[in-house]
Amino acid sequence: MTDPQTQAPVTWGDPQRQAAFEHWLAALVEPFALLPRTLQPASADASFRRYLRVHRAATSASVGQAAEPSTSLIVMDAPPPQEDVRPFVRLARQMQAAGLLGPVVLAADEEQGFVLLTDLGRELLLPVLQQAQQGQPAKADALMRQVGSALVRWQHGMDPGGWPAYDEALLRRELDLFPQWCVSREFGQTWTDAQQQAWDRVTQRLIDSALAQPMVAVHRDWMPRNLMVCGGDLGILDFQDAVRGPITYDAASMLRDAFISWDEELEIDWAVRYWEQARAAGLPVQEDFGEFWRALEWMGMQRHLKVLGIFCRLKHRDGKPHYAQDLPRFFAYATKVVLRYRELAPLLPLIEPLSGFALEQGYTLR
Repeated sequence: MTDPQTQAPVTWGDPQRQAAFEHWLAALVEPFALLPRTLQPASADASFRRYLRVHRAATSASVGQAAEPSTSLIVMDAPPPQEDVRPFVRLARQMQAAGLLGPVVLAADEEQGFVLLTDLGRELLLPVLQQAQQGQPAKADALMRQVGSALVRWQHGMDPGGWPAYDEALLRRELDLFPQWCVSREFGQTWTDAQQQAWDRVTQRLIDSALAQPMVAVHRDWMPRNLMVCGGDLGILDFQDAVRGPITYDAASMLRDAFISWDEELEIDWAVRYWEQARAAGLPVQEDFGEFWRALEWMGMQRHLKVLGIFCRLKHRDGKPHYAQDLPRFFAYATKVVLRYRELAPLLPLIEPLSGFALEQGYTLR
């Protein structure tokens, strides 16, 4: 979730939902000392969810003692049927039991999609990393090592038994977003039968590689935009889509991020450090780092293609065109991988024309 730190008013497109929310919140005012008049947008993301911040009244422990500073809480507004808060609530409680830092669920109406959470603050890791990348390489290195260490704690601490499986059907549905939304909708291209067959063959290889990996707790969006700087620790956000899946998935997300890119020398260094920590923690990473890196790049390729489709879908279906500005980043990631592995080479003629079209249409990285 992003945090624009805005003072904009809270608006509602559905008066009935607004009334339901106000009724729900009113019952929480006294137990949590809420100040409803302070309600304001806190953040939004690529889904239909949004987050609101509400302040709490300052209290004093006893006469003569200074009042404690006002604090704030976060409200998740996740309208059904587009969103289901039950996985978020369940996983938040599982994280708390595992000793991981994340928002604590204080109250929830799972049927209506309202959740009251503790507030992890306003300092997202992404802008901190972006600033460090510009002139503080040692700080950026230390932060990314911390991201890797936090991933090991997540994978070691979270038991994915009973979670949805990152199975062949889900992997294929995600890959299908690329031809549907990026190839066809964004760029207006239609593949020939030969091109479609090449796509089918190579994507099956990606799926087979993913399913051959050890399965662990997968966050599915392990990147700086979903991590908060909380003192010396990192708070974990947007975990509601977690699945039981390939061990390299979150590491690939970490190293080839949607909103910040790194030199490959740094990617490999951080990958080695994560791999060593994972082995020490008893996680089932590949014994040979070369095999791990190959599996990570192939897993990342699946994600790159998925994200290219998702960002185009956000533009055309959901009215969020700014995500498409990062298409060149993912074309660059994907091109680098297909050039490296002979088995993936048939994807190159499917990707290169679209990458060129994106540049012609004025897409540039911010």
